[in-house]
Amino acid sequence: MKKPVAFAPFIYSCIASVTLLCTAPVLASAATSPYFQSEDIFALEYANDPQVSPDGKQVVYVRNSNDIMTDGTHSSLWLLDVKTGRQSPLFVDQFNYGSPRWSEDGSRIAFISDRSGSRQIHVHYLKENKTALVSQLPKSPGNLSWSPDGEHLAFTMNVPAQPTKLAKATKMPKKPEGAKWSEPAVLIERAQYQADGQGFLKSEFRHLFVLPATGGKERQLTSGDLNYGSDLSWTPDGKALVFSANTHKEWEYQPRDSDLYQFTLASSELKQLTSMAGRESSAVFSPDGKYLAFVWGNNEKVPYTNGKLKLMDWRSGEIKDLTKELDRDVENPQWLDNSSLVIQFDDKGKRTLSSVSLSGKLQQLTDQVSGAGLPQPYLSGEYSVANEVIAFTQGNAQRPADVAVVVNGKTRTLTQLNEDLLGHKKLGQVHEINYKSSFDGEPIQGWYIIPPDFDPTKKYPMMLEIHGGPHLAYGPHFSAEMQRFATEGYVVFYNNHRGSSSYGERFAMLLHGKYSSPEDYADHDSGVNAMIELGFVDKDNLFIAGGSAGGIATAYAVGLTQRYKAAAVVKPIINWLSKVLTGDTYLYQTFHQFPGVPWEHVEHYWQRSPLSLVGNVTTPTLLMTGENDRRTPISESEQFYQALKIRKVDTALVRIPGAPHGIANKPSRMITKVEYILAWFEQYKTSSN
Repeated sequence: MKKPVAFAPFIYSCIASVTLLCTAPVLASAATSPYFQSEDIFALEYANDPQVSPDGKQVVYVRNSNDIMTDGTHSSLWLLDVKTGRQSPLFVDQFNYGSPRWSEDGSRIAFISDRSGSRQIHVHYLKENKTALVSQLPKSPGNLSWSPDGEHLAFTMNVPAQPTKLAKATKMPKKPEGAKWSEPAVLIERAQYQADGQGFLKSEFRHLFVLPATGGKERQLTSGDLNYGSDLSWTPDGKALVFSANTHKEWEYQPRDSDLYQFTLASSELKQLTSMAGRESSAVFSPDGKYLAFVWGNNEKVPYTNGKLKLMDWRSGEIKDLTKELDRDVENPQWLDNSSLVIQFDDKGKRTLSSVSLSGKLQQLTDQVSGAGLPQPYLSGEYSVANEVIAFTQGNAQRPADVAVVVNGKTRTLTQLNEDLLGHKKLGQVHEINYKSSFDGEPIQGWYIIPPDFDPTKKYPMMLEIHGGPHLAYGPHFSAEMQRFATEGYVVFYNNHRGSSSYGERFAMLLHGKYSSPEDYADHDSGVNAMIELGFVDKDNLFIAGGSAGGIATAYAVGLTQRYKAAAVVKPIINWLSKVLTGDTYLYQTFHQFPGVPWEHVEHYWQRSPLSLVGNVTTPTLLMTGENDRRTPISESEQFYQALKIRKVDTALVRIPGAPHGIANKPSRMITKVEYILAWFEQYKTSSN
């Protein structure tokens, strides 16, 4: 079969050293190619964090663009006119900007930027077109929130903890001037001591602060060895802040518990508002101050539960459930007016915004929220509301996120960030497929991408790509990685197997205690069979790949079947007995995804481990993991690699220096992942047609 675009050998020489400084000569050819090339990833852009002005006339949003020279993402702030769609940059420089927030009167925008040398809070005055640096903080701030009168900004920031008894008691001699000693020891005493992307956690905790909006000295509101707040809401009178926290002495062992608290600025009084069993978060006041809406999720020892929208009468404290009958996970409530809210939830592979009245009546506003994630077609996207105007990130299978608005029930797209790049490209078209699992007849939803210049009379190699989570979901959304596979001539099939989110609690819980298992593989296998029945898939050229939970499922699958010509196992868990006591999620996983600690349930952990099936594996298997991955440590991949080498099964291990679990967090790393998988599959693909 002739592929739409020949794979450029030049790229191999770049990827081999995991650097793309040599891509400049290739970029010119990529720009003229009618197909989506790996180099095009550097030119992709996407919008996020759209914020509507209080009068509903403007939107400020973060415009993200990849930078080929720094191998990172540059973020800038842009203003949009809601009526005309006209947009302009708020600043023109090479600094990074984020978290734009309007003052209540719409005259100023606060944001966080590194334009002053470190991440600090700034305020831009729109009428005067002037910007002020208003903070001099020792740590990076987050969760910006304006007071109703525009006089103060609330935010969160990490604060170093006091030295522990052991740290204070350990006495080291003074190092002589000019002496070169080894790096000092790192003392670890906390239960939650590491996090993927952060490494070993510093001894510090998140606290609340307020700062004059015109600049000055920040005031710390909370203290102690606890994490306070992530969603900050001012009371309508501006006298207090409401936020979520877990103040229990064993809070690290309670990952699904938090309550709402109120901190009164004048008296420094900290008052507990809720005490429900579970997690209360995302509190937001109605415009008239009569109600406080928030999200609640229970604390059962299970891997998945739905968040519910709750409504508190601010005077009486009475709480009622507004989404009792909705079998979906509610997130990010925002008030549309005094009698209704907007909520976000995922439904059958799409992110949906719906209004909900105070009586609980639902009405869908849009299901086009998408596009804030480039590598794979995960559900993503954000929105905001002001003056009954809703701004959101709008994407689809062919485009990453743009900015769109819903005004008077009608949706309008305001930007076309990737039309210059993708408007003249032939992309793989995405189609939906529905089928039943051979295990129990459970309905499964999936999608497939066909190559550009698709000819239904031909037979194409097919790749099954399995999503992570496992309680996440794919959908008909843009995926740079899958578009590359399609460009190289593969039909790419992906599904939302049992355990996936966006189908309700029952479907998500079908995987409880069975992660991974022959049951979820049956969902994939049945989908492969359904794809073959369409008539254009070469059943002798099937490939399988997946990352994270998808990497686990892929490694497990090749222990169950030999139907795939080759496999790509990315950032997997291979041995659950070792993973839960080396990864960063052990406090959660051992009690929510397993029946208990591994030394008391050895057989259960072993049955879920792909390593238990390694004696059956004959499929050539590529392994790939970031060396700084703390979610699925690289030692897991090394175990499978060494086991396959012992068995003399074709295998290769690709280590990505410096990469955390988000292995595609830099453009070159995303390209590295794609091109290694393509090269591996090419070695085992046989000719067809």
